[in-house]
Amino acid sequence: MSRPVAEMPARFDAAGFRERARHHDPDRAFGAEPAHLGHGDHVLNPGLVTGLVDGKLRDAAVLVPVIETGADAQVILTRRAAAMRQHSGQVAFPGGAIDPEDASAEIAAMREAEEEIGLDRRFVEPVGRLPVYMTTTGFRITPVLAVVHPGFSITPNPAEVDAVFETPLSFLMNQANHQRESRVWQGVERHYYVMPFGEHHIWGVTAGIIRTLYERLYV
Repeated sequence: MSRPVAEMPARFDAAGFRERARHHDPDRAFGAEPAHLGHGDHVLNPGLVTGLVDGKLRDAAVLVPVIETGADAQVILTRRAAAMRQHSGQVAFPGGAIDPEDASAEIAAMREAEEEIGLDRRFVEPVGRLPVYMTTTGFRITPVLAVVHPGFSITPNPAEVDAVFETPLSFLMNQANHQRESRVWQGVERHYYVMPFGEHHIWGVTAGIIRTLYERLYV
């Protein structure tokens, strides 16, 4: 029987992340949240649940890449190109839509990471998943948790990515760095998380996935 992640020592290296990810059950309900809804924009905006469930959502996957860099592992994030049709200029994990030829969410996430930032899948070790994350922009995202081994290189695709940067896992898993904000969008006030890091403004879906990672693996 696997050990609850809450009983594991708080470590922010890749090995500690791997252990927590492998003991995590993505299908487990969290608090009062129905397990079949996963996580998503509706967590902070309960009124969105009906629209998300009734709407046609496209399956997507993102890679949550944690680099094996000693006691304080780093997480790879990107800033999407300004010319992108959706979420332009926003901080994001590598990822995109799951294509019919993708055998799994893991394959899709690694393929997208290769296409977007040149991260060779030979250095990527998938270690788990988070619950699906549903977005108001029409996607049902599977976050794939992965450890990235030393020796990799990054070559951003300028058509999709303006910048690639690293953020300490310990920073992202510190609740003190999770701020809640809101703005009016399409006439409705929408709430979301914000995690400012230097010049980078992490918010929206990416911050929501990071918050899910914190709640599921580090609380």
